[in-house]
Amino acid sequence: SVVIQECYVQNTAREYAKLYAAEAEPLEGFGEVPEIIPIFLIHRPANNIPYATVEEELVGEFVKYSVKDGKEVNFLRRDSEAGQKCCTFQHWVYEKTNGNLLVTDLQGVGMKLTDVGIATLAKGYKGFKGNCSFSFIEQFRALHQCNEYCEMLGLKSLRTTHQKQRKATSTKSKNLPNSPTVKKMVPKKAREPRDFISSEH
Repeated sequence: SVVIQECYVQNTAREYAKLYAAEAEPLEGFGEVPEIIPIFLIHRPANNIPYATVEEELVGEFVKYSVKDGKEVNFLRRDSEAGQKCCTFQHWVYEKTNGNLLVTDLQGVGMKLTDVGIATLAKGYKGFKGNCSFSFIEQFRALHQCNEYCEMLGLKSLRTTHQKQRKATSTKSKNLPNSPTVKKMVPKKAREPRDFISSEH
């Protein structure tokens, strides 16, 4: 069931967020750490829709903090403390799982997040398969810009390896001016199933 999968994904992401908080909170000057709110599955055998989810209602301005594709530049992500800490959380999970898993679709009110997604490489990670395309991981690797919170946690910059690859390919692909646009279109296709999933409650 889609609903069960949604619960599983959010609560898995929540466990990573707890580990992230345990590592980040003691650091001097880090401050408050984003929290993924728990989502509970309820079974109603007599109902037409036997499974439903229950979670705390978030009151306030709802913001999407993480990128879904390269064109979506969210200033609230870049400029707000919560947005920067969400990007650092993504980087932290990416590094902890050796680039096999990424928590994506980080959205919520302030530091309280909900309805998140997880992207894993095709084979999954430790028996867990995400509900987002693995192209999200490639995108993150290409677009993430480290901030002061990444530095506080001592995370390795993703830029250096990416730029090296770019320099190597740019010499070969001078006669293929269209190649970057082809790449950009991939995440769009991959995004549709996730959008479909999240709207079907």
